[in-house]
Amino acid sequence: MCHTCDRVHRADSTVVRFENAGLRLAGGRHIVSDLNFEIRGSEILILLGRSGSGKTTTLKLINGLLLPTDGQVTVEGTPTHEWNPARLRRHIGYVIQEIGLFPHMTVERNVGIVPRLEGWDDWRRRDRARELLELVGLDPSTFAGRYPAELSGGQMQRVAIARALANDPPILLADEPTGNLDPYTGEQILDLLTALNNQGKTIIMVTHESHIAAYAQQRLHMKDGQVEKVEEN
Repeated sequence: MCHTCDRVHRADSTVVRFENAGLRLAGGRHIVSDLNFEIRGSEILILLGRSGSGKTTTLKLINGLLLPTDGQVTVEGTPTHEWNPARLRRHIGYVIQEIGLFPHMTVERNVGIVPRLEGWDDWRRRDRARELLELVGLDPSTFAGRYPAELSGGQMQRVAIARALANDPPILLADEPTGNLDPYTGEQILDLLTALNNQGKTIIMVTHESHIAAYAQQRLHMKDGQVEKVEEN
């Protein structure tokens, strides 16, 4: 559940809506176009497709890293261009494909970046970071003081998920969360994301791995910047 917002995402409510949404370059070429779909609260939605199909662009339209040039994208009923950009991005956790941990910061400081920006006290940031490390299966007494270079790929991915959850956002975006991991570690990450979903998080994942589709309530197959097919469980 989200402790930092007034609303709880119910399974039958629409959290994100794409309405004829598209993104064009200055020359007029579309990166994505005619996107029309809804993401319900507390569900897992997966964007499937080959590289260049528009999956990551679609993900970035949700948290306002990109704004649509056509149509609109709404989050909790408000168009993304009407949100305060910083507030929207802190309301939506984002696990990027490159993991993106700061190499000069310890694991604990990496996890506590957003709470620091929110003005949390040192002790509260520390407690939250350690709580989240336990949640993602990393012993805080072992890992809190380590640096990213001292972690395996799977451990870094877990830290990235912990960081994305630090402000307890109701929505979590994950771009290829298992893309650089071995199959066993990848399954562990997917089990973790499923457990978070069971706790009420709305999760939108990007992948090109079709076997991950079994984890989703809704699957959008993308090709050439458009949704080619929609499947639901």
